[in-house]
Amino acid sequence: MKRVLLALSLSVALPGCALHPIYAGGGNGPVARELAAIDVPPIEGREGWLVRNALNDRLNRGTASGTSQYRLDVLLDDHVEGLGLLTDDTIGRERRILRARYQLTDLTTDTILIDATAGSDAGIDVVGSEYATIAAEQTALENLAQEVADQIVVRISRTLRERQ
Repeated sequence: MKRVLLALSLSVALPGCALHPIYAGGGNGPVARELAAIDVPPIEGREGWLVRNALNDRLNRGTASGTSQYRLDVLLDDHVEGLGLLTDDTIGRERRILRARYQLTDLTTDTILIDATAGSDAGIDVVGSEYATIAAEQTALENLAQEVADQIVVRISRTLRERQ
């Protein structure tokens, strides 16, 4: 009997909490519809192409109908720095850093809703094979593009949810 009363009291208290799912309503929910209404202009470079594709995938841009309500401008800074010198003065480890500065603009009012940064980095072992090192750098860039896109979409989702 105590367990039943405890379960009932928790179920009554739960709706009173301030937590609300961001994607309430699934793909037809208000946040999902607004995410699909974000236009991402082309971003310069290979890293820009990767980030833009990742953003469009997460924003469900292919499902948008009509005109865009928002524009997401992204500037990227991608660089590789050497770390860890070996005994023969060669680099044994690298770090690839991808940073994004982005702005979400409401096109109807021409107001900037978000002006923020996102970024991530990855460590890369430099091995004897130059091909393997280049492949590792490219794989790191692909993974970083996904991570940065995730960070951007989470921030945008929170902002759009708060505006409702």
